[in-house]
Amino acid sequence: MTDLSNIKLFATHEHPCSYLEGETATTVFVDPAAEIDNHVYSELSRYGFRRSGKHIYRPRCSNCHACIPIRTHAHAFKQTRSQKRCWRRNQDLAIHTVQNINTDEHYALYADYIVKKHADGDMYPPSRSQYEDFLCDGWGSTLYIEGRIDGKLIMLAVSDKLESGLSAIYTYYDTSESKRSLGVYSILYQINLAKKMELQYLYLGYWIKRCQKMSYKNHYRPFDVLINNRWVCVY
Repeated sequence: MTDLSNIKLFATHEHPCSYLEGETATTVFVDPAAEIDNHVYSELSRYGFRRSGKHIYRPRCSNCHACIPIRTHAHAFKQTRSQKRCWRRNQDLAIHTVQNINTDEHYALYADYIVKKHADGDMYPPSRSQYEDFLCDGWGSTLYIEGRIDGKLIMLAVSDKLESGLSAIYTYYDTSESKRSLGVYSILYQINLAKKMELQYLYLGYWIKRCQKMSYKNHYRPFDVLINNRWVCVY
């Protein structure tokens, strides 16, 4: 295990919570000047940290502990009936891992997704610079997973390969393909990929019980939640 005690953390001022109305939030960030590699990044993930672009962070709110890190067990995971239907519906997708998504094609799909799905969120309005900063490579660990139909890009999943698992960073997709449930399929694909890569987990970020947008994350069982710095399994 790497000693993380020398890594400096910086806290933001309290600000309105993006997920729970009426709540305030504080976020701690790893010192941007710290020397980070995939091993350190993997260790930080074990303690519930996530990344956005090159920034590694974790919520640390004084009056609320609703943001709970969650990870799915790749090898023990069993698809539900609805997940099996989603998996079958998308078997016609051509899936490829690419090295670069800084293209007009990828950005156009991202911008359309943000406008149509997240116009009330922090990433609206989308911009090319924000896109590049948000989804940049995480210390040589990032996989860009494309889904195409007849050559047309309809899904892109950003996933980091950690030492113990994959970390689902973000997925965007063609919102006109709603019947495919591409958000669900992206998670199922990454769980399956982690299993093939002989990795234990798929890290899904934070689960918030009172936030409807986060409710999907407890549908991939069994999963662990990080409570008092200890991972607890839920079946």
